[in-house]
Amino acid sequence: MDLTYNNELIDALVARVLSIQDITLGTDKTPYLARYRGLLRQDSEKSYDQLAGWLKPYNLTPLFRWDEDRHVVLIIPGKPKPNPSNPMVNLVLAILTILSVLLVGATFNIQTALPSDPFQAVLTIISNGWPFAVSLMAILGCHEFGHYLVGRHHGVHVTLPYFIPMPFSQIGTMGAFINMKEPPKNRKILLDIGIAGPLSGLVVAIPVLLIGLSLSQTTRLQVGPGQMIQLEGNSILYLLSKFAVFGQMLPSPATYAGLSPVLYWLRYFFTGSPIPLGGLDVNLHQVAWAGWIGLLVTAMNLIPAGQLDGGHVLYVLLGRKKARNLLPFVLGALVLLGIFWMGWWLWAALIFLLGRSYAEPLDQITPLDNRRKVLAVIALIVFLLTFSPVPFTALM
Repeated sequence: MDLTYNNELIDALVARVLSIQDITLGTDKTPYLARYRGLLRQDSEKSYDQLAGWLKPYNLTPLFRWDEDRHVVLIIPGKPKPNPSNPMVNLVLAILTILSVLLVGATFNIQTALPSDPFQAVLTIISNGWPFAVSLMAILGCHEFGHYLVGRHHGVHVTLPYFIPMPFSQIGTMGAFINMKEPPKNRKILLDIGIAGPLSGLVVAIPVLLIGLSLSQTTRLQVGPGQMIQLEGNSILYLLSKFAVFGQMLPSPATYAGLSPVLYWLRYFFTGSPIPLGGLDVNLHQVAWAGWIGLLVTAMNLIPAGQLDGGHVLYVLLGRKKARNLLPFVLGALVLLGIFWMGWWLWAALIFLLGRSYAEPLDQITPLDNRRKVLAVIALIVFLLTFSPVPFTALM
Protein backbone atom coordinates (compact mmCIF):
# COMPACT_ATOMS: atom_id res chain seq x y z
CA MET A 1 0.00 0.00 0.00
CA ASP A 2 1.37 3.36 -1.06
CA LEU A 3 1.62 5.62 2.00
CA THR A 4 3.71 8.40 0.48
CA TYR A 5 1.15 11.06 1.30
CA ASN A 6 1.74 13.30 4.32
CA ASN A 7 0.40 11.36 7.32
CA GLU A 8 0.66 14.32 9.66
CA LEU A 9 -1.29 16.57 7.31
CA ILE A 10 -4.07 14.00 6.85
CA ASP A 11 -4.14 13.38 10.61
CA ALA A 12 -4.62 17.10 11.17
CA LEU A 13 -7.43 17.33 8.61
CA VAL A 14 -9.29 14.38 10.11
CA ALA A 15 -8.81 15.81 13.62
CA ARG A 16 -10.78 18.90 12.58
CA VAL A 17 -13.96 16.80 12.36
CA LEU A 18 -13.16 13.78 14.57
CA SER A 19 -11.99 13.57 18.16
CA ILE A 20 -9.42 10.87 17.40
CA GLN A 21 -9.01 8.01 19.87
CA ASP A 22 -6.72 5.77 17.81
CA ILE A 23 -5.15 5.57 14.35
CA THR A 24 -4.34 2.46 12.33
CA LEU A 25 -2.27 2.71 9.16
CA GLY A 26 -3.25 0.49 6.27
CA THR A 27 -1.20 -2.34 4.84
CA ASP A 28 -1.17 -4.23 1.57
CA LYS A 29 -3.96 -6.42 2.98
CA THR A 30 -6.33 -3.62 3.98
CA PRO A 31 -8.53 -1.59 1.63
CA TYR A 32 -7.71 1.70 3.35
CA LEU A 33 -4.66 3.92 3.74
CA ALA A 34 -5.53 4.87 7.31
CA ARG A 35 -8.31 4.25 9.83
CA TYR A 36 -9.30 6.77 12.49
CA ARG A 37 -11.67 5.92 15.35
CA GLY A 38 -13.30 8.35 17.75
CA LEU A 39 -16.31 10.66 17.91
CA LEU A 40 -17.36 13.28 15.41
CA ARG A 41 -17.20 16.83 16.67
CA GLN A 42 -20.34 18.02 14.81
CA ASP A 43 -23.13 16.94 12.48
CA SER A 44 -21.97 13.92 10.45
CA GLU A 45 -23.28 15.15 7.10
CA LYS A 46 -21.54 18.51 7.48
CA SER A 47 -18.37 16.77 8.71
CA TYR A 48 -18.29 14.50 5.69
CA ASP A 49 -18.71 17.34 3.21
CA GLN A 50 -15.92 19.32 4.87
CA LEU A 51 -13.46 16.45 5.07
CA ALA A 52 -14.19 15.28 1.52
CA GLY A 53 -13.50 18.80 0.27
CA TRP A 54 -10.22 19.05 2.17
CA LEU A 55 -9.03 15.67 0.90
CA LYS A 56 -10.02 16.13 -2.74
CA PRO A 57 -6.80 17.99 -3.74
CA TYR A 58 -4.83 14.98 -2.44
CA ASN A 59 -6.95 12.54 -4.49
CA LEU A 60 -8.21 10.89 -1.32
CA THR A 61 -11.75 9.91 -0.31
CA PRO A 62 -13.14 9.55 3.22
CA LEU A 63 -15.52 6.79 4.25
CA PHE A 64 -17.65 7.19 7.38
CA ARG A 65 -18.49 3.99 9.24
CA TRP A 66 -19.67 2.77 12.64
CA ASP A 67 -17.63 0.61 15.03
CA GLU A 68 -20.17 -0.21 17.73
CA ASP A 69 -20.64 3.16 19.50
CA ARG A 70 -17.64 4.88 17.88
CA HIS A 71 -17.29 6.70 14.60
CA VAL A 72 -14.74 5.48 12.07
CA VAL A 73 -13.15 7.48 9.27
CA LEU A 74 -11.39 5.44 6.59
CA ILE A 75 -9.12 7.15 4.09
CA ILE A 76 -8.96 5.46 0.69
CA PRO A 77 -7.37 6.46 -2.61
CA GLY A 78 -9.64 8.68 -4.66
CA LYS A 79 -11.49 6.90 -7.43
CA PRO A 80 -11.10 8.10 -11.04
CA LYS A 81 -14.06 9.84 -12.59
CA PRO A 82 -16.35 7.26 -14.21
CA ASN A 83 -16.07 7.00 -17.97
CA PRO A 84 -19.12 8.32 -19.82
CA SER A 85 -21.41 5.70 -21.30
CA ASN A 86 -22.31 5.61 -24.99
CA PRO A 87 -25.77 7.22 -25.42
CA MET A 88 -26.16 5.56 -28.81
CA VAL A 89 -26.56 2.22 -27.03
CA ASN A 90 -29.37 3.67 -24.92
CA LEU A 91 -31.03 5.16 -28.01
CA VAL A 92 -30.87 1.93 -30.04
CA LEU A 93 -32.28 -0.12 -27.17
CA ALA A 94 -35.06 2.42 -26.65
CA ILE A 95 -36.02 2.28 -30.35
CA LEU A 96 -35.99 -1.53 -30.37
CA THR A 97 -38.15 -1.57 -27.23
CA ILE A 98 -40.65 0.85 -28.78
CA LEU A 99 -40.91 -1.41 -31.84
CA SER A 100 -41.30 -4.45 -29.59
CA VAL A 101 -44.14 -2.98 -27.52
CA LEU A 102 -45.82 -1.67 -30.70
CA LEU A 103 -46.02 -5.27 -31.92
CA VAL A 104 -47.55 -6.40 -28.64
CA GLY A 105 -50.08 -3.58 -28.66
CA ALA A 106 -51.04 -4.34 -32.24
CA THR A 107 -51.96 -7.92 -31.33
CA PHE A 108 -54.81 -6.57 -29.19
CA ASN A 109 -56.68 -5.27 -32.24
CA ILE A 110 -55.37 -7.08 -35.33
CA GLN A 111 -57.44 -10.23 -35.83
CA THR A 112 -56.37 -10.96 -39.42
CA ALA A 113 -53.09 -11.27 -41.29
CA LEU A 114 -51.08 -8.11 -41.87
CA PRO A 115 -51.23 -6.50 -45.32
CA SER A 116 -48.70 -7.91 -47.75
CA ASP A 117 -47.40 -4.45 -48.57
CA PRO A 118 -44.58 -3.69 -46.05
CA PHE A 119 -45.48 -0.01 -45.77
CA GLN A 120 -49.14 -0.77 -45.10
CA ALA A 121 -48.15 -3.47 -42.60
CA VAL A 122 -46.04 -0.98 -40.65
CA LEU A 123 -48.86 1.57 -40.66
CA THR A 124 -51.29 -1.09 -39.43
CA ILE A 125 -48.99 -2.06 -36.56
CA ILE A 126 -48.45 1.58 -35.56
CA SER A 127 -52.13 2.54 -35.76
CA ASN A 128 -53.19 -0.47 -33.67
CA GLY A 129 -50.28 -0.63 -31.25
CA TRP A 130 -49.55 2.98 -30.33
CA PRO A 131 -51.95 3.22 -27.33
CA PHE A 132 -50.18 0.34 -25.58
CA ALA A 133 -46.70 1.47 -26.62
CA VAL A 134 -47.20 5.08 -25.53
CA SER A 135 -48.80 4.05 -22.23
CA LEU A 136 -46.15 1.49 -21.30
CA MET A 137 -43.16 3.53 -22.43
CA ALA A 138 -44.50 6.53 -20.49
CA ILE A 139 -44.63 4.42 -17.32
CA LEU A 140 -41.20 2.86 -17.82
CA GLY A 141 -39.69 6.15 -18.96
CA CYS A 142 -40.96 8.06 -15.93
CA HIS A 143 -39.70 5.28 -13.67
CA GLU A 144 -36.18 5.27 -15.07
CA PHE A 145 -35.86 9.02 -15.57
CA GLY A 146 -37.04 9.45 -12.00
CA HIS A 147 -33.88 7.59 -10.96
CA TYR A 148 -31.75 9.43 -13.51
CA LEU A 149 -32.85 12.99 -12.76
CA VAL A 150 -32.65 12.60 -8.98
CA GLY A 151 -29.22 10.99 -9.34
CA ARG A 152 -27.99 13.87 -11.45
CA HIS A 153 -29.56 16.34 -9.02
CA HIS A 154 -27.43 14.88 -6.24
CA GLY A 155 -24.30 14.85 -8.40
CA VAL A 156 -24.12 11.05 -8.70
CA HIS A 157 -22.89 9.69 -12.02
CA VAL A 158 -25.74 7.57 -13.40
CA THR A 159 -26.29 6.21 -16.89
CA LEU A 160 -29.21 6.97 -19.12
CA PRO A 161 -31.91 4.24 -19.03
CA TYR A 162 -31.21 0.94 -20.77
CA PHE A 163 -34.55 -0.35 -22.09
CA ILE A 164 -34.71 -4.08 -22.75
CA PRO A 165 -36.82 -5.24 -25.71
CA MET A 166 -38.56 -8.61 -25.54
CA PRO A 167 -40.47 -9.06 -28.81
CA PHE A 168 -43.06 -11.79 -29.34
CA SER A 169 -43.96 -11.81 -25.66
CA GLN A 170 -47.08 -10.66 -23.83
CA ILE A 171 -45.35 -7.56 -22.50
CA GLY A 172 -42.86 -6.61 -25.20
CA THR A 173 -40.10 -5.63 -22.80
CA MET A 174 -38.21 -6.81 -19.78
CA GLY A 175 -38.30 -3.29 -18.38
CA ALA A 176 -35.34 -0.99 -18.06
CA PHE A 177 -32.53 -0.08 -15.70
CA ILE A 178 -29.89 2.53 -15.01
CA ASN A 179 -26.45 2.08 -13.47
CA MET A 180 -25.01 4.14 -10.64
CA LYS A 181 -21.38 4.45 -11.70
CA GLU A 182 -20.25 5.55 -8.26
CA PRO A 183 -21.51 5.08 -4.70
CA PRO A 184 -23.90 7.72 -3.36
CA LYS A 185 -22.64 10.04 -0.65
CA ASN A 186 -25.02 8.94 2.10
CA ARG A 187 -28.21 7.03 2.85
CA LYS A 188 -30.39 10.07 2.19
CA ILE A 189 -29.20 10.27 -1.40
CA LEU A 190 -29.42 6.50 -1.88
CA LEU A 191 -33.04 6.56 -0.75
CA ASP A 192 -33.87 9.55 -2.95
CA ILE A 193 -32.48 7.82 -6.03
CA GLY A 194 -33.97 4.44 -5.19
CA ILE A 195 -37.48 5.66 -4.39
CA ALA A 196 -37.76 8.21 -7.21
CA GLY A 197 -38.19 5.53 -9.89
CA PRO A 198 -41.07 3.48 -8.46
CA LEU A 199 -43.00 6.51 -7.24
CA SER A 200 -42.57 8.38 -10.55
CA GLY A 201 -43.66 5.34 -12.54
CA LEU A 202 -46.63 4.72 -10.24
CA VAL A 203 -47.86 8.30 -10.63
CA VAL A 204 -48.25 7.55 -14.35
CA ALA A 205 -49.34 3.90 -14.02
CA ILE A 206 -52.40 4.61 -11.87
CA PRO A 207 -54.15 7.06 -14.26
CA VAL A 208 -53.15 4.89 -17.23
CA LEU A 209 -54.73 1.88 -15.51
CA LEU A 210 -57.92 3.74 -14.62
CA ILE A 211 -58.29 5.17 -18.13
CA GLY A 212 -57.64 1.73 -19.60
CA LEU A 213 -60.19 0.07 -17.33
CA SER A 214 -62.79 2.67 -18.32
CA LEU A 215 -62.18 1.61 -21.94
CA SER A 216 -62.46 -2.08 -21.07
CA GLN A 217 -65.52 -4.35 -21.03
CA THR A 218 -66.58 -7.11 -18.67
CA THR A 219 -67.13 -10.59 -20.04
CA ARG A 220 -67.91 -14.13 -18.91
CA LEU A 221 -64.93 -16.45 -18.47
CA GLN A 222 -65.47 -19.36 -20.86
CA VAL A 223 -63.04 -21.91 -22.32
CA GLY A 224 -63.94 -23.90 -25.42
CA PRO A 225 -62.32 -27.15 -26.60
CA GLY A 226 -58.66 -26.62 -27.46
CA GLN A 227 -58.70 -23.08 -26.11
CA MET A 228 -56.56 -21.57 -23.36
CA ILE A 229 -57.48 -18.88 -20.89
CA GLN A 230 -54.92 -16.74 -19.09
CA LEU A 231 -55.67 -14.26 -16.36
CA GLU A 232 -53.54 -11.43 -15.02
CA GLY A 233 -52.80 -11.49 -11.30
CA ASN A 234 -54.37 -9.28 -8.70
CA SER A 235 -52.66 -6.84 -6.41
CA ILE A 236 -54.58 -4.90 -3.78
CA LEU A 237 -54.28 -1.72 -5.85
CA TYR A 238 -55.45 -3.51 -9.00
CA LEU A 239 -58.47 -4.99 -7.20
CA LEU A 240 -59.37 -1.56 -5.83
CA SER A 241 -58.97 0.01 -9.27
CA LYS A 242 -61.36 -2.52 -10.84
CA PHE A 243 -63.81 -1.94 -8.01
CA ALA A 244 -63.61 1.82 -8.53
CA VAL A 245 -64.44 1.48 -12.24
CA PHE A 246 -66.86 -1.47 -12.28
CA GLY A 247 -68.28 -1.39 -8.76
CA GLN A 248 -67.44 -5.01 -7.93
CA MET A 249 -64.56 -7.33 -7.13
CA LEU A 250 -63.31 -8.93 -10.34
CA PRO A 251 -62.98 -11.63 -11.46
CA SER A 252 -66.33 -12.32 -9.85
CA PRO A 253 -66.96 -16.08 -9.44
CA ALA A 254 -70.19 -17.70 -10.54
CA THR A 255 -70.36 -19.28 -7.08
CA TYR A 256 -68.33 -19.16 -3.88
CA ALA A 257 -68.67 -22.96 -3.51
CA GLY A 258 -69.77 -22.70 0.09
CA LEU A 259 -66.92 -20.43 1.18
CA SER A 260 -67.40 -17.01 2.66
CA PRO A 261 -66.43 -14.21 0.24
CA VAL A 262 -63.52 -13.24 2.52
CA LEU A 263 -62.03 -16.76 2.54
CA TYR A 264 -62.63 -17.12 -1.19
CA TRP A 265 -60.78 -13.92 -2.01
CA LEU A 266 -57.90 -14.67 0.37
CA ARG A 267 -57.41 -18.04 -1.33
CA TYR A 268 -57.74 -16.61 -4.83
CA PHE A 269 -55.46 -13.64 -4.10
CA PHE A 270 -52.57 -15.80 -2.87
CA THR A 271 -53.00 -18.86 -5.12
CA GLY A 272 -54.76 -17.65 -8.27
CA SER A 273 -57.03 -20.66 -8.15
CA PRO A 274 -59.51 -21.97 -8.86
CA ILE A 275 -59.99 -19.96 -12.05
CA PRO A 276 -63.58 -18.68 -11.77
CA LEU A 277 -64.98 -20.13 -15.00
CA GLY A 278 -68.45 -18.87 -15.70
CA GLY A 279 -67.77 -15.80 -13.62
CA LEU A 280 -67.38 -12.21 -14.70
CA ASP A 281 -64.02 -10.59 -15.46
CA VAL A 282 -62.52 -7.64 -17.32
CA ASN A 283 -61.55 -8.00 -20.95
CA LEU A 284 -58.62 -5.61 -20.76
CA HIS A 285 -58.12 -2.79 -23.21
CA GLN A 286 -54.48 -2.49 -24.24
CA VAL A 287 -54.10 0.71 -22.21
CA ALA A 288 -55.34 -1.12 -19.11
CA TRP A 289 -52.86 -3.90 -19.87
CA ALA A 290 -50.05 -1.33 -19.92
CA GLY A 291 -51.26 0.06 -16.58
CA TRP A 292 -51.33 -3.42 -15.05
CA ILE A 293 -47.77 -4.03 -16.26
CA GLY A 294 -46.81 -0.72 -14.64
CA LEU A 295 -48.07 -2.00 -11.28
CA LEU A 296 -46.18 -5.27 -11.78
CA VAL A 297 -42.94 -3.46 -12.64
CA THR A 298 -43.34 -1.21 -9.59
CA ALA A 299 -43.81 -4.19 -7.28
CA MET A 300 -40.93 -6.22 -8.70
CA ASN A 301 -38.56 -3.28 -8.39
CA LEU A 302 -39.65 -2.77 -4.78
CA ILE A 303 -38.94 -6.35 -3.67
CA PRO A 304 -36.92 -5.61 -0.51
CA ALA A 305 -33.66 -7.31 -1.43
CA GLY A 306 -30.20 -6.54 -2.75
CA GLN A 307 -29.70 -4.02 -5.54
CA LEU A 308 -33.41 -3.66 -6.28
CA ASP A 309 -35.07 -0.36 -5.40
CA GLY A 310 -36.78 -2.07 -2.49
CA GLY A 311 -33.40 -3.36 -1.32
CA HIS A 312 -32.10 0.21 -1.20
CA VAL A 313 -35.17 1.26 0.80
CA LEU A 314 -34.78 -1.57 3.31
CA TYR A 315 -31.05 -0.94 3.66
CA VAL A 316 -31.36 2.76 4.42
CA LEU A 317 -34.31 2.21 6.74
CA LEU A 318 -33.00 -0.71 8.81
CA GLY A 319 -29.26 -0.83 8.13
CA ARG A 320 -27.15 -3.46 6.42
CA LYS A 321 -27.22 -6.07 9.18
CA LYS A 322 -31.00 -6.13 9.61
CA ALA A 323 -31.55 -6.02 5.85
CA ARG A 324 -29.30 -9.05 5.38
CA ASN A 325 -31.04 -10.86 8.23
CA LEU A 326 -34.38 -10.37 6.49
CA LEU A 327 -33.11 -11.65 3.14
CA PRO A 328 -33.71 -15.38 3.92
CA PHE A 329 -37.35 -14.57 4.73
CA VAL A 330 -37.76 -12.71 1.42
CA LEU A 331 -36.22 -15.63 -0.48
CA GLY A 332 -38.36 -18.11 1.45
CA ALA A 333 -41.53 -16.18 0.60
CA LEU A 334 -40.61 -16.14 -3.10
CA VAL A 335 -39.88 -19.87 -3.07
CA LEU A 336 -43.23 -20.52 -1.41
CA LEU A 337 -45.08 -18.33 -3.91
CA GLY A 338 -43.28 -20.22 -6.67
CA ILE A 339 -45.60 -23.14 -5.97
CA PHE A 340 -48.36 -21.09 -7.58
CA TRP A 341 -46.25 -19.18 -10.16
CA MET A 342 -42.90 -20.68 -11.08
CA GLY A 343 -41.50 -17.34 -12.17
CA TRP A 344 -40.83 -16.51 -8.52
CA TRP A 345 -38.30 -19.34 -8.37
CA LEU A 346 -36.28 -17.57 -11.06
CA TRP A 347 -36.49 -14.32 -9.09
CA ALA A 348 -35.42 -16.09 -5.91
CA ALA A 349 -32.43 -17.62 -7.73
CA LEU A 350 -31.39 -14.28 -9.23
CA ILE A 351 -31.64 -12.50 -5.87
CA PHE A 352 -29.71 -15.29 -4.16
CA LEU A 353 -26.93 -15.21 -6.75
CA LEU A 354 -26.76 -11.51 -7.58
CA GLY A 355 -28.75 -9.58 -5.03
CA ARG A 356 -27.16 -10.35 -1.67
CA SER A 357 -24.97 -7.23 -1.77
CA TYR A 358 -26.28 -3.77 -1.00
CA ALA A 359 -25.28 -0.35 -2.28
CA GLU A 360 -22.75 1.04 0.19
CA PRO A 361 -22.88 4.84 0.65
CA LEU A 362 -19.61 6.62 1.35
CA ASP A 363 -21.06 8.01 4.56
CA GLN A 364 -22.92 5.35 6.53
CA ILE A 365 -23.14 7.40 9.72
CA THR A 366 -25.54 10.13 8.65
CA PRO A 367 -29.08 8.93 9.48
CA LEU A 368 -32.26 9.45 7.54
CA ASP A 369 -34.28 12.51 8.46
CA ASN A 370 -37.89 12.03 9.51
CA ARG A 371 -39.27 13.03 6.10
CA ARG A 372 -37.24 10.38 4.36
CA LYS A 373 -38.17 7.76 6.94
CA VAL A 374 -41.80 8.45 6.07
CA LEU A 375 -40.99 8.14 2.35
CA ALA A 376 -39.23 4.82 2.96
CA VAL A 377 -42.26 3.46 4.81
CA ILE A 378 -44.51 4.72 1.99
CA ALA A 379 -42.35 2.82 -0.51
CA LEU A 380 -42.80 -0.42 1.47
CA ILE A 381 -46.56 0.20 1.61
CA VAL A 382 -46.58 0.76 -2.16
CA PHE A 383 -44.84 -2.61 -2.54
CA LEU A 384 -47.57 -4.33 -0.52
CA LEU A 385 -50.30 -2.57 -2.52
CA THR A 386 -48.84 -3.36 -5.96
CA PHE A 387 -47.45 -6.86 -5.34
CA SER A 388 -49.32 -9.64 -7.12
CA PRO A 389 -48.62 -13.04 -5.50
CA VAL A 390 -49.60 -14.85 -8.73
CA PRO A 391 -48.94 -12.57 -11.71
CA PHE A 392 -50.28 -15.03 -14.31
CA THR A 393 -52.57 -18.06 -14.26
CA ALA A 394 -53.55 -20.18 -17.24
CA LEU A 395 -56.00 -22.98 -17.94
CA MET A 396 -56.19 -25.14 -21.07
